Amino acid sequence: MKKTFRSKRKEPIPPPSFDIHYRLNKYIAHCGICSRREAAALVKAGKISVNGAVLDNPAYEVQPADKVSYQDKIVQPYHKAVYLLLNKPKNIITTMDDERGRKTVFDLIKDEIKERVFPIGRLDRNTTGLLLMTNDGELAQKLGHPSHRMKKLYHAVLDKNITKNDLERIMEGVILPEDGKALVDGVDYANDKKNEVGIELHVGKNRIVRRIFEHLGYQVEKLDRVYLAGLTKKNLPRGRYRHLTEKEVIQLKHLKH
Repeated sequence: MKKTFRSKRKEPIPPPSFDIHYRLNKYIAHCGICSRREAAALVKAGKISVNGAVLDNPAYEVQPADKVSYQDKIVQPYHKAVYLLLNKPKNIITTMDDERGRKTVFDLIKDEIKERVFPIGRLDRNTTGLLLMTNDGELAQKLGHPSHRMKKLYHAVLDKNITKNDLERIMEGVILPEDGKALVDGVDYANDKKNEVGIELHVGKNRIVRRIFEHLGYQVEKLDRVYLAGLTKKNLPRGRYRHLTEKEVIQLKHLKH
């Protein structure tokens, strides 16, 4: 189950050129507010204004002189593309902000990263490990789409030893009431301890790993994402982040589905 990824360290890729003649939802995504799909929803919900008037058509083509606003603030596309890999600690929220004042992943990067980035996918508050963050709405749209098999590997520590029979049941596909059959790509003991499991999958449904084990009567005491779309935690301590290399960004953009 162990994955390795080796590459020579390089500087982040240079900022791409930006063609301002984008449809409104793509324009919003390139402002680093959210993914393109989420941007379309914002537009349809009347959350975006163009030249002072609410515009609910995501296909509107933004003109050079247009002033686009979100939450009463004019927004502009970032000319610098930012791609980060973060090793998320426990008790950190994967959202832009939290109404209860809890610490978010943005608190971990805000002192050094001035661009507005957002996470690709989610990790729940108690799950640790790898999280991609970017202001590239097009890449976020691609990787977040169900047709793209973005492989993930988790290390789970359970409250008790898991039987070989239950590992086989997971591999065959556990039937969850909310989702139907939960498909995994691989599962096995992570080491000699029978309560530690490595589980590999590509689906991104909410709390799917925890729910698989809970369905079989196990509680997940620790859950750590150790591999994500070809990336590992090598030389990346908990709570820290790094910029992706040019090679890594290219690999993500050419990820096959």
